[in-house]
Amino acid sequence: MYSSIFGGITTEPEAMVIPMDDHMVHRGHGVFDTAAIMDGHLYELDQHLDRFLKSASMAKIKHSFDKKEIRKILIQTVSASKCKQGSLRYWLSAGPGDFQLSPSHCHQPSLYAIVIEDRSPSNQKGVRVITSSIPIKPPQFATMKSVNYLPNVLSKMEAEEKGAYAAIWLDNDGFIAEGPNMNVAFVKENELFMPCFDKILSGCTAKRVLRLSEGLVREEKLKGIRVDNVSVEEGKSADEMMLIGSGVLVRAVLQWDEQIIGEGKEGPVTQALLNLILEDMKFGPPTVRVPIPY
Repeated sequence: MYSSIFGGITTEPEAMVIPMDDHMVHRGHGVFDTAAIMDGHLYELDQHLDRFLKSASMAKIKHSFDKKEIRKILIQTVSASKCKQGSLRYWLSAGPGDFQLSPSHCHQPSLYAIVIEDRSPSNQKGVRVITSSIPIKPPQFATMKSVNYLPNVLSKMEAEEKGAYAAIWLDNDGFIAEGPNMNVAFVKENELFMPCFDKILSGCTAKRVLRLSEGLVREEKLKGIRVDNVSVEEGKSADEMMLIGSGVLVRAVLQWDEQIIGEGKEGPVTQALLNLILEDMKFGPPTVRVPIPY
């Protein structure tokens, strides 16, 4: 773990602590992001860092860290951990100071990072989802990756209580939005489409999938790609539905509420996109794979 509070990296679990008066802890005034660690490389680190810093700006966290400095710290943290498979999660908070609402008496913003080793095999079996009854975050908050994840947690819990994997949010206009911590996409008549990012979190993995799927268009395995408003009717009548995110990668949805999606099994485009992401994580260009100097 790295902490700017003590200005260094520790590999001792008992030292991995955060001050209780940090406003991220008691007021939720903080942002975070995650990057996958695959075969000793950080996947899409720079893309996630750009979103991280944008979120910090939206949350009005005035810090002195620049991207180059944070990037160096994150790489050093993974290197110290010796982890070659897992994930890196990092936070920027308003910092410690007091227990008031305003951060005006916080000494300075805090940066934290922790490495999570995970060697368990990825489960890519198709899943069932439901429509979430938990209100979706307003766009101002949905488009930033803040630590205020209570709606996301309640949405996930609602799905699990009903025997589903995830719950899908609809926006205030009734269009399909996103899952609790992943984007959604669909295939119908060989066209890949997903909801616009203007009211939801701009998923780095989802945007990478869109880029990689251009190869399927060139190979004529897809006839087109579309980012647009997607109605529930259009989504439920799709030939394929998938969840996309740094945790799930690309995972097929076989049923939404009572509606079976397509033939009720993992579809060819979903599998092709999963293969493309896995290949990109293992053999992609330097723009998406940052080597860790162990």
